[in-house]
Amino acid sequence: MACRVGFTSRKSLFFDVYPIRVIKIPIQQRYLYGSTIVYHLSTLYNYPLLMRYKLFWCIPLWILFIAQQAYSQVVWRSVAGSIHFTSDAPLELIEAQSNELKGILKPSDGSFAFAVEISSFQGFNSALQREHFNENYLESHRYPKATFAGRIIEDVDFSRPGTYTIRAKGVLTVHGIEHERIIRSEVVLTQNELRLTSAFTVPLADHHISIPHIVHQKIAEEINVKVSAVFKQVP
Repeated sequence: MACRVGFTSRKSLFFDVYPIRVIKIPIQQRYLYGSTIVYHLSTLYNYPLLMRYKLFWCIPLWILFIAQQAYSQVVWRSVAGSIHFTSDAPLELIEAQSNELKGILKPSDGSFAFAVEISSFQGFNSALQREHFNENYLESHRYPKATFAGRIIEDVDFSRPGTYTIRAKGVLTVHGIEHERIIRSEVVLTQNELRLTSAFTVPLADHHISIPHIVHQKIAEEINVKVSAVFKQVP
């Protein structure tokens, strides 16, 4: 079937489909979708027309429109996530880990958000050390979560499998103090999942976490952090 469209006046649009009759579309039935002009053909099964003056490949354009709409609403949600930190001070090495890291990533605009409950960290060198971590340093009763949210700088095609090095720019909030960061990460994409790994440091001074002088040689001023997460698509 051949398709042709043209304007004969400012007030009407003529859409000729052979061997079907000519269909006249009043201007009132046009509408805007985003920055693209779309013509609403109520007599033609409501297929949108994504060309302003000429219409061709009607059905493929409709399929493309639907695919783009579906892709823009897809998100990747973490199904497993862990965060591990190390304090390597002159007199003591402290390590702890949480397996309750949660994350979400929206491919259409590269936005992301991560969160972890401070009280979920396990490890340390003693139960008393974990207690001091929660009560004296991170004050998890006042600031229960650490978060990181922002956007990916690079333009990544999340529909194409591969390995990508990205920079995540956002706001890291720890101990109730926000600090803007750019954190480099590696992303491995397959057809069914996305795997993310990252390693970075967090200076305690950036988040107003003070170290008592008596334990100054036992707690590092910069904490080494490693993150890993597995994501699945959620429509």
